[in-house]
Amino acid sequence: MELSRTAKSFTESVIREMTRICDSVGGINLSQGFPDFPTKEEIKNAAVRAIMDDVNQYSVTFGSPNLRSAIAKKVKSFNKIEVDPEEEITITCGATEAMLCTLKAVINPGDEVIIFEPYYENYGPDVILSGAKAKYITLHPPKWEFDYEELANAFNSNTKAIIINTPNNPTGKVFTRKELEYIAELCNEFNAIAICDEIYEHITYDDTRHISIASLPNMANRTVTINSASKTYSVTGWRVGWAIACPEITKLIRTVHDFTTVGAPSPLQEAVAFCMELKNDYYEQLRNHYFEARNYIHDALVECGFKLYETNGAYYFLVNCDELMNKYSISDDFEFSKFLIEKTGIATVPGTSFYTDKTKGNRQVRFCYCKSWDTLYESGKRLRKLID
Repeated sequence: MELSRTAKSFTESVIREMTRICDSVGGINLSQGFPDFPTKEEIKNAAVRAIMDDVNQYSVTFGSPNLRSAIAKKVKSFNKIEVDPEEEITITCGATEAMLCTLKAVINPGDEVIIFEPYYENYGPDVILSGAKAKYITLHPPKWEFDYEELANAFNSNTKAIIINTPNNPTGKVFTRKELEYIAELCNEFNAIAICDEIYEHITYDDTRHISIASLPNMANRTVTINSASKTYSVTGWRVGWAIACPEITKLIRTVHDFTTVGAPSPLQEAVAFCMELKNDYYEQLRNHYFEARNYIHDALVECGFKLYETNGAYYFLVNCDELMNKYSISDDFEFSKFLIEKTGIATVPGTSFYTDKTKGNRQVRFCYCKSWDTLYESGKRLRKLID
């Protein structure tokens, strides 16, 4: 019996695998991007209230009216996007489902999807599962910039979409207005869709601000904006995400979503609607914590011999390990990640997980710093074993 060739064409998530390895040895998990500190009490209480109010059965398949209305209000204020909550928002089981449902909703055989690399590792398999062909454009350190001519040459009559993740996982890059305007011009010229994963939109540093490509001229009807409660509200286990698109695209996203998961958890949707009403000081506290965490881990990594690049958002460092790999006679990123767990008890993600061209990431690993100060201080202490 021959099983699915499609499913065999990609591997299980390396990020989640590194978490299991870390847990098996009792290490510190700086691989998978979830907080280890408590969710805010008012957010947890909102979920408890919804459960106790018996919001425990199916919601409307494409999302609670309360949550869709709250999202529409928030994106108008923060993202400068006008949205009809009745026809342009689909609530999904996390941004992960939103991405796959979006691709399944817009792709036809022979279509191509452009992906920036290094990329979040789900994008490649998502494109394969949707039946499209992926084309990769490299972001180059130290500022993680792309070559404008290379990107223009990647667009053609088969280009259906381009995936943009800003702020970016794993690099921390925040796409500039100039870059987004250039992408928008290409999307309009080639009648392509911009699929923008904005899950880290509130985590930016150094006066950098997130810009939604859907807010740019002529992009509202050719953009799918994907987001989630996971990172902003430190509830990665809740699995409440959403996709915002014009009615024509939304109708198809909702159809795919309906037959994929039926709906997201009802009480948690009501709790996320509460989150949408949080005041600016919540977001300032979030940014301040991650800003200080970034600076602390940055200094610890530099002290230990890692080469770091510019990062203005999200909560990751994709670092160059040449100096340490040479010092310890290590040949590739997987061997180095294994060495780090053995030497320091800290789990990272091998850099090749984020590239289709494995030669580009084999001297890199990714650290995340969405952790409590106890974890961060202990991480700094353990990392210094590399220079003892």
